[in-house]
Amino acid sequence: MRLLLVEDEINIARPLIRALEAQGHLVQHGPDLTTARALLLESEPDLMLLDVRLPESEDGGFILAREARKAGYSGPILFMTARDALEDRVMGLDEGGDDYVVKPFDLPELLARVRALLRRVHEVRTSVIQRGGLEMDLAKRSVRWQGTLVELSSREYALLERFMMSPSRAYTPNELVDLVWGDEASDAGVVKVYVHHLRSKLAPQVVKTIPGGYRLGLEEV
Repeated sequence: MRLLLVEDEINIARPLIRALEAQGHLVQHGPDLTTARALLLESEPDLMLLDVRLPESEDGGFILAREARKAGYSGPILFMTARDALEDRVMGLDEGGDDYVVKPFDLPELLARVRALLRRVHEVRTSVIQRGGLEMDLAKRSVRWQGTLVELSSREYALLERFMMSPSRAYTPNELVDLVWGDEASDAGVVKVYVHHLRSKLAPQVVKTIPGGYRLGLEEV
């Protein structure tokens, strides 16, 4: 899943990013409100983890949540903050938050809360998507081609998920780099490599090359 972490304290952000990535998530990190706004616009996070006090504002996380909800963001929002007063918790939930964790927090508890929120995302989405001979189970993160289970790396899965979730959309290589790799890759050539992996493991027709980019090459069942 794609997560947006907004946290200005690097000693909190760094281990949290490592832990979330170890669970297979792609994490984008915004250390301030300005960066977070830009990341929210360019990406489509499945969940946001927001600190409240940010360099630009004592209520930066609340402001970002309010703006995101107003713009139509429907994914879960989890606040992480040292502000533990009742009025702050109420404000967080009223601004569109789904959960509220007070710092300092235990990492295992925070990860459990993230899993619980993401389960709701899975429940909202159709769990299994089928296109042609391809079946993707979003809850189990598994893929079958012509009924046979196929093992994909986390990046291969993320790339295929992007195509499966928007089957009629064409992506440029640079768009796919931003959506699947984030800051971890800058060379669009990596997309060509992973498209080759998907075609080799599944079938050549799974990903279609079009002028300027790629799209899913399978029809809905």
